[in-house]
Amino acid sequence: MINGKDIDVSLIIPAYNESESLPELIEWIDRVNEANNLEYEVIIIDDGSSDNSWAVIEELSDKNDSVKGIKFNRNYGKSAALDTGFKAAMGEVVITMDADLQDSPDEIPALVSMIRDEGFDLVSGWKKKRHDPISKTIPSKFFNAVTAKISKIKLHDFNCGLKAYKNEVVKSLEVYGEMHRYIPVIAKWKGYNKIGEKIVEHRARKYGETKFGLERFVNGFLDLLSITFVMKYKKRPMHFFGTMGTLSFMAGFFITCWVIFEKLYTVWFTHKVARAVTDQPLFFLALIALVIGVQLFLAGFLGEMITQTDQYKNDYLISEKKGFEERENV
Repeated sequence: MINGKDIDVSLIIPAYNESESLPELIEWIDRVNEANNLEYEVIIIDDGSSDNSWAVIEELSDKNDSVKGIKFNRNYGKSAALDTGFKAAMGEVVITMDADLQDSPDEIPALVSMIRDEGFDLVSGWKKKRHDPISKTIPSKFFNAVTAKISKIKLHDFNCGLKAYKNEVVKSLEVYGEMHRYIPVIAKWKGYNKIGEKIVEHRARKYGETKFGLERFVNGFLDLLSITFVMKYKKRPMHFFGTMGTLSFMAGFFITCWVIFEKLYTVWFTHKVARAVTDQPLFFLALIALVIGVQLFLAGFLGEMITQTDQYKNDYLISEKKGFEERENV
């Protein structure tokens, strides 16, 4: 609530060394929201910038009551910034966008309408026409195709920073590491299945340089495998580890039975001298399978115990805040 009025839209903007673009971006956001009679707040998360981004955020907040700032003690990454912004957001609709002016604030009214009027839980932007080099667009297309296939979510651009959410959706999310790419996947696992897509304008970068390299695609696939596994077995680790442990233990057990049967058969029915059990490679294979099976069972039990006592939460060190004083006094 700002000045006694309900907030229609919260804009979450992670910023890392974006001092040049922030004033123009905030002016643009203000112009669009005023024209569409939207009560709004902008929460800018300074992700440990080394330039004067925080000073710019403080100045913007002094001039505009709708602008709020959170400054991290160091650089934690985009996921941490979004997670912190989600926790602070008060708007009915929450929109995330990048601070580099490549996302257009002109998309805000349409995104708000899709959440409010069309009932989507989440709407992801699709940068159909991109102003990026081919070294970035080709891997991105491959990455998105694989993600859509694995997650079974029909989106063209999972990594687009411009997304809109119902407030209740962001309050249910916990984003960490590099998981911001997979927020639609996390939301789906939380039960928010009405996920839409909107073609959005992608603008050429006006200031500075991109903060992301090609390594993000490698990390992205690792994160996809991780989140798919975690979301599926987070609350039932024994289903995974127990199944694998059972298969391994049974394989070891049957191999052991076969080795013993073969030795007894050779001695009792053929009256030949049988090899020692320990001379057979199958013996060691069976031993390894039995040990691995027991270890997997123990891992499953420990996982079940951890899920019952897990108190994990994201705890990022915030050195300063700006513009939240009135809210905290309400």
